[in-house]
Amino acid sequence: MSAPQPPRRSLSRPLRWAWCALAYASLALGIIGIFVPGLPTTVFVLIAAWAATHGSQRLHDWLLGHPRFGPSIRNWREHGAVSRRGKKMATATMAVCAAITLWCVPLLWVKVLSISCMAVVCGWLWRRPLPPEERAG
Repeated sequence: MSAPQPPRRSLSRPLRWAWCALAYASLALGIIGIFVPGLPTTVFVLIAAWAATHGSQRLHDWLLGHPRFGPSIRNWREHGAVSRRGKKMATATMAVCAAITLWCVPLLWVKVLSISCMAVVCGWLWRRPLPPEERAG
């Protein structure tokens, strides 16, 4: 069963191209984020899915049907939910980034600001509900 499709508006060709470019650029950053610590994957894939609803129905359908990306996108859209695994991976990545920041960044205010931002995002993330299939278990 797929998520309900958002209403399609008639957009000019340049605007559709802009949405499409944002979708593909976000997807590329998300894929790079799989391999680069500190670069989030899920956020960029969600942005790609959102932008694709405006620019590329084909990419949108591909993302929703993708075995790796589709469930996260549907859980976010339908329930505002993030899986326990996603929360753990994001937390671990932020912890690694915080350690790198503490070790490599010489300016105290940059350390404090960046780690504080990560802590706020981490707190917000853990307050998001779990997908329905994880709540029952």
